[in-house]
Amino acid sequence: MKVIGITGGVGSGKSEVLGILERDFGAELLIADEIAHQVMEPGMPAYRRIVEALGTDFLSEDGSIDRKALAKRLFGDGEALGTVNSIVHPTVWQAIEEGIRCSRKELVIVEAALFDEEHNGLFDQVWYIFTSEENRISRLMKSRGYSREKCLDIMRSQKSESEFRAMADRVIDNNKTVADVKRQIETILKEEAEA
Repeated sequence: MKVIGITGGVGSGKSEVLGILERDFGAELLIADEIAHQVMEPGMPAYRRIVEALGTDFLSEDGSIDRKALAKRLFGDGEALGTVNSIVHPTVWQAIEEGIRCSRKELVIVEAALFDEEHNGLFDQVWYIFTSEENRISRLMKSRGYSREKCLDIMRSQKSESEFRAMADRVIDNNKTVADVKRQIETILKEEAEA
């Protein structure tokens, strides 16, 4: 089994690359963001601990966490944000480790905005999805309806291209076509198989 971490900035097209890996290469996908949503559902351990720590003013009528209300609650409150992160992040990584352990696939892909030294040992490689700033802005404006200023604000709050490249073993250039990305992935996986 090969385990690859996928990272990249907002608008880099990670979802497109993940789709190619799943559809064309039979990969199992473990997406940190989706797992974070699952562990924060009512009845899950992270849900209970968040409510105990921060109260109930961000819960929906059905008792689930209203993500927009929680984001509003956390905005500008570094302590509350730190509390939520200290609850959610370890739970997500635990679920990712379990997902890797239980997978029956030859290729497991873990997508996360950030990787750290503590969890890098889980991966055979980390791939950075590179897309030019202009292409990222254009995609975000089109797909999410963001203004150029909002795109730039979000991008400034994330790691820089050089920081992403420094943590990556491989770079996938996602500035061209889907066929081009598929060719890059094929080449990398072939090289790895032959190594």
